[in-house]
Amino acid sequence: LAPPDRPPSPVNVTVTQLKANSATVSWDVPEGDVVIGYAILQQRQDGQMQRFIREVNTTNRACVLWDLAEDADYIIQVQSIGLYGESQASKRVHFRTLKETDRLPSNSSNQGDITMEGLDKERQLQTGEIIIIVAVLLMWAAVIALFCRQYDIIKDNDSNNNKEKTKPSSEHSTPERPTGGLLRSK
Repeated sequence: LAPPDRPPSPVNVTVTQLKANSATVSWDVPEGDVVIGYAILQQRQDGQMQRFIREVNTTNRACVLWDLAEDADYIIQVQSIGLYGESQASKRVHFRTLKETDRLPSNSSNQGDITMEGLDKERQLQTGEIIIIVAVLLMWAAVIALFCRQYDIIKDNDSNNNKEKTKPSSEHSTPERPTGGLLRSK
């Protein structure tokens, strides 16, 4: 028997949604005990693989077992985690994963729904991406237009300034050249 401060073992441990590479295990917890998490021991019957899944601060009563081998036998046991320790392990539950080929016909309607959902999500993503791309292009176009306007204004100012500058500079340059020439001759 478990000590009084440890929770009782989970009951009604069942495996559902069996596929070739995954399954869902669910269980119930007897009322009246504070359960703060669970621990699952999963092992292949041939002893090749063992996995320990532990999660605390959760009220979940189900867990997805992933990365399973197809067409293989598994044994699972579930423990409740309480404030002062873990329960005894539940009764062993045996299950066998499906073959890859079995999965398609058995879940064909579900898979159709999944693929449709996937396509819808992709379409939403594509339209979202297009909106973002268009917005970015419009922003760049605005930036380039502003830059061109500013550049034209600067260019116009420069050309006006140059015209004004060239006239006096040419006038000033004529008397400077002879003085430079005179300096060199000295």
